[in-house]
Amino acid sequence: MNRLVPKYAALAVAAFVLFGILAGTSAHSEERLKQKKKKQDLAANPLANVNSKQPDKELFDKAMVAMKKGRYDVARLDLQTMLNTYPESEYRMRAKLAVGDSWFKEGGTAALTQAEAEYTDFITFFPNAPEAAEAQMKVADIYYQQMEKPDRDYDNSQRAEQEYRKMINMFPDSTLVPHAKQKLRDVQEVLAERETDIGLFYGSRENFNAAIARLETVVDTYPLYSKSDQALLGIGDAYAGLSKNVQNSKIPGAVKERLYTAYMDKAADAYAKIITRYPMAPHVEDARDRLVAMNHPIPEPTQDAVAENDAEERSRQPLRFTDKTLDIIKHGPTVVEAVHVGEPSLDDPKRTFAPDVQKVNVAVYAEAVNQGKPAAAPLNATPTGVNEPPRSDQPSAAPLQMEQPSGSGTGVGAEIISTGSSTAAADPNAVLKPVVPATTDAAAPAVEKPAEAPAQVNDIKSTGATATPINDGKKKKPKVDSDESSSKKKKKKGLEKLNPF
Repeated sequence: MNRLVPKYAALAVAAFVLFGILAGTSAHSEERLKQKKKKQDLAANPLANVNSKQPDKELFDKAMVAMKKGRYDVARLDLQTMLNTYPESEYRMRAKLAVGDSWFKEGGTAALTQAEAEYTDFITFFPNAPEAAEAQMKVADIYYQQMEKPDRDYDNSQRAEQEYRKMINMFPDSTLVPHAKQKLRDVQEVLAERETDIGLFYGSRENFNAAIARLETVVDTYPLYSKSDQALLGIGDAYAGLSKNVQNSKIPGAVKERLYTAYMDKAADAYAKIITRYPMAPHVEDARDRLVAMNHPIPEPTQDAVAENDAEERSRQPLRFTDKTLDIIKHGPTVVEAVHVGEPSLDDPKRTFAPDVQKVNVAVYAEAVNQGKPAAAPLNATPTGVNEPPRSDQPSAAPLQMEQPSGSGTGVGAEIISTGSSTAAADPNAVLKPVVPATTDAAAPAVEKPAEAPAQVNDIKSTGATATPINDGKKKKPKVDSDESSSKKKKKKGLEKLNPF
C-alpha cells in the first residue's frame, strides 16, 4: 500500500503539469486569434489605429460603427463634425469618401443622387488619390443599380456605360479596372439587347431600312453581344427583303436585275460574317443554309476566329429556368449571358440611322440605272478657249461681251465688238483676227449722224370755221377727195375778195 502512494502522487503531478500546459496552449491560441482578428480589422480600415486616442480618430471610428449598424444619419453627423473641426486631419480623405458611402448604402433615388454629388466632389478635391478611382467606380455603380430592362427606359444604362468608360480611361492602372470592364460588358449587353429587339421588330413589319440601321449599330458597336449572330442574320434577311421588293416592282428589266444582284450580295456578306466572326454561335447553320440557297460560296473561318469565339461562348453563363422566373419579378435586367472575356468597346457608339441607309439605297439604284451609259462630263473640267472648237467633255467659254459705242448711235442695227486692249498679243491660231488700227494714238473718227427727217405736215390746211351743211331732204353725193379738186383755187367769198393774194 505504501508503495502505491508515491506512484499515485507522481501521476497526480504529471496530470497537473499536463493540464497547465494545455491551459497555456489554449490561452496562447486565443490570444493569437484575437491578434489575428485585430489585424483583419486593421486591413479593413487601414487608417484606424487601435492605440491612437486622438479625437479625430475617435469620431471617425464612431462613424464607422454607426454605419455598420445602419445608422447612416448618425454616421454622417460624426463625419461632418470631424471634417469641420479637424480640417487638417489625416482621416479627412477617408471621411469625405465615407460620407458618399453612407448615402450610397442608404439607397433610394434621392440618397443615390446625393451620393453621386459627394463622390464627384471627392474626385475634384483629390484627383490623384487612389481612392479617386473607387469614387468614380461608385458613381458608375449608382446608375448600374438603377438600370431598367431592355424594353424599358435606357437612360440609366447609357449613363452607366459612360461612367464606366470614364473610370477605365481616367484610371487605367487601378486595381478596379477588371471589375469595371465586366460591369461595362453587362451594360453593353443590355443596350445591345434593346437595339436588336427594335431592329427585329422593324424587320417583321418590312421596314427594312430602319431594321438595317438598328442591327448595324449593334454589330458595329457591341461585337461581344451574345446575340450578334442573330443581328447579322436579321441584316441579311432585310437585304433579301429589299431584293424581293425589287423583283415585284415595275422597274425596267436590266435595272431590276442589277438591283437584285446588289442587294443579294449585301445579304450574302452579312451571312458570311456570321460564319467567319462567330463560327461557334447558334445561328451559323442558318447562315450556311441561306448561302447555299443563294448559290453563294460558303467561307471557312480561321483557327484564331474559332478559338476566340469558343472562349467567348464558354465564358457565358447559361440562362436557367430560375433566371427566367426571377427576370419577371426583379426590377433590373438579367445579364447572365454577358461575356466575361474580351475587351469591351470604349469608344462612343457609332450609330447608323435609317436616312443613311436610304441614301445608300439611292446610290445603289443610281449606279444600277447608269451602268453601261457614257460617263458624264466632269464638274471641274476646264472650258475651251474663245476661238477653239468646243469639245464634248468640256464646256465652251462665254462669248465676248458686246459694247455699245459712246456716241448717240449709227442708226443701223449693228454694234461694235470690243476687242480689248490693242497691246494684247494676238492669237496666231485664231480663225478670225481682230482689226486693229495702224496707230494706237490716233483717235477713232467720229460717227456721222444722218440728217433729220423733215417734220410731217398735213396737205390740207384748216380754213377756220366749218359751215354746217343744211339737210334739205335731198341726198347729196359725197365729195371725192382727189388731186384735181385740191389743186383748183377756191372762189373767194365775203371780205376775202378784197385780199389780192
